[in-house]
Amino acid sequence: MESVVKNILTSMSSIKTSHRIFLAHMFAAFMVFQGKASMTHLSRYIPVSEKRFRRHFEREFDHAQFNTQLFYKTNILGKEVIAAIDASFIKKSGKKTEGLSWFYNGTAGCMQKGIEISLLALVDIQTNTAYSLEAQQTLDQGDQTRMDSYADQVLKHSLTLQQQGVQYLTADAYYSKSTFVSKVLDSGIQFIGKLRFDANLKWLYQGPYSGCGRPKKYDGKVNTDQDLHRFDDEGKFDDGNHVYSKTVFCPMLKRNIKLVMLRYLTKKGTGRALLYSTDTELCARKIVQYYKARFQIEFIFRDAKQQLGLSDCQSRKKAVINNHINASLATLNSRP
Repeated sequence: MESVVKNILTSMSSIKTSHRIFLAHMFAAFMVFQGKASMTHLSRYIPVSEKRFRRHFEREFDHAQFNTQLFYKTNILGKEVIAAIDASFIKKSGKKTEGLSWFYNGTAGCMQKGIEISLLALVDIQTNTAYSLEAQQTLDQGDQTRMDSYADQVLKHSLTLQQQGVQYLTADAYYSKSTFVSKVLDSGIQFIGKLRFDANLKWLYQGPYSGCGRPKKYDGKVNTDQDLHRFDDEGKFDDGNHVYSKTVFCPMLKRNIKLVMLRYLTKKGTGRALLYSTDTELCARKIVQYYKARFQIEFIFRDAKQQLGLSDCQSRKKAVINNHINASLATLNSRP
């Protein structure tokens, strides 16, 4: 794998020789270090001084291009690939770190002060494994919301995603907002997400035209309990979950969607989950499969934090933080 990394760095003509040599040493250090992944500690594993380590970590590096080349060289991606996006909270002490703010920490179940990274990943459906494409730090800006910054990340790499054969992006229920979904669709990629179990949805009118006035578009609000007969029965999965689907209108997203309802038994009765796709022609079972595959991105966060020092960056500069988190995630991609 070390030779593959060196070949990729050599093929990236925009990198200067000194920086290329450093990057090769840096990836080797991330692969073998033990303990905290601070620059002081990492410099002990390679012939690079701490001062040089800090200086080179402030330089820009196209991590998305590096990871794309890594996918191509190692041929780890199969024929069926989707994209997934999610954010992760990282604890950060001090008061002067760029991007320091209040973010939701899923582990603690509340808002905490620290930094957040947004990860765009590729998921191989055949092996059910996720690989990092690029991560960026969430920075609050006055002229845009955080949801806009997540969407801009997808737009930035939309061409790369399409070149990898990606047609669908999936994310959890937090991303099911019109501002995010609209921008994703503008990039040429369809979106798969999740809705609240009591989401406001409308049936599409299928009856005849009355002969006067504007044609009727909708036929009442969707009630997932009382209107079960109006859904298409897609059968059951091996785990016992019953699948129903129908094309409906979502006022929140301002478009028709393919709604998939999973019904399952719980201790309190019958539970349900509402998944959807902006591609109304996509098979209901594929929507469920793709959404379940989204969870593989969580294993990237877990492995990078536990084994590759994702949370160990001690710098306050956003450029250094960006290089640190992406170096950690790229190393995870290159591990056998």
